[in-house]
Amino acid sequence: MAGHRAEPAVFESRLHSLPLLARGKVRDNYAVGDDRILMLASDRLSAFDVVLPDPIPGKGVLLTQMALHWFGLLADIVPHHLTGEDPLAVVQPDEQDQVRGRSMLVKRLRPLPIEAVVRGYLAGSGWKEYQAHQSVCGVALPAGLRNASELPEPIFTPATKAAVGDHDENIDFERTVELVGRERAEEVRRVSIALYQRAAAHARARGILIADTKFEFGLDAQGTLTLMDEVLTPDSSRFWPADAHPAALAAGENPPSLDKQPVRDWLESVQVDGKPWNKRPPAPPMPEEVVQRTLGRYQQALERLGAAPAR
Repeated sequence: MAGHRAEPAVFESRLHSLPLLARGKVRDNYAVGDDRILMLASDRLSAFDVVLPDPIPGKGVLLTQMALHWFGLLADIVPHHLTGEDPLAVVQPDEQDQVRGRSMLVKRLRPLPIEAVVRGYLAGSGWKEYQAHQSVCGVALPAGLRNASELPEPIFTPATKAAVGDHDENIDFERTVELVGRERAEEVRRVSIALYQRAAAHARARGILIADTKFEFGLDAQGTLTLMDEVLTPDSSRFWPADAHPAALAAGENPPSLDKQPVRDWLESVQVDGKPWNKRPPAPPMPEEVVQRTLGRYQQALERLGAAPAR
């Protein structure tokens, strides 16, 4: 796996044989006919909803291998967007190096306008909201919880989808109902919690706690709820080493997570023109040490979870 460090980073893909639909925070999406999308995971990294100027070389390959691992493990809970076709089959030979290992060929869906966030532990914005209101996204929680506390049961804490450069906004369940309808909102909540519980049990058996994660869903032509985009990667989840959690909880701190937390921590501490960074573009350039530490966390998560190594 370490060999990916030497490969050129893909900050932006450049495919000439397919129309570009959109560049997201991490993924470049290309149209394949009218019914499919080539979803290519770049090495871009976003934090606080801002795309950073420095790529993490090989990160897109790691993300794709992990997502494929989870789609396979969760397929009996809800349909997913993978077509099962080889992404290399829809591009030209001179484009295959950009696509190999970091792409998925997926069904074109109608995305739901929410991020389906599930939390099993208090961290990040959830911890801040709990301190202020003893609740997260309208879900009341017991008194006396600490940062990194495990919740009595996983909770569904949705957010709106933000455009590139904007910030996602936490919303309560009733706002979700307004956006997608009550029946669909209840389905998304039920499915999201089931996905989290399955994944959390799988990860815990391998020494990883999934503190929280976000799922994205779309609807196919028949209106079937379908899991889409990435799933349970270090970009969309907080992964904590289980053996580090007790000490961190006692200290009221987050464990040293196997995700992009080194980047978040650095951005929280960095000064721009003598002031803390305001979490708005442009983001400051990352030191190489932060890049390599982050890549190492992603690699460790992939290996611990037992996902197939990228080829």
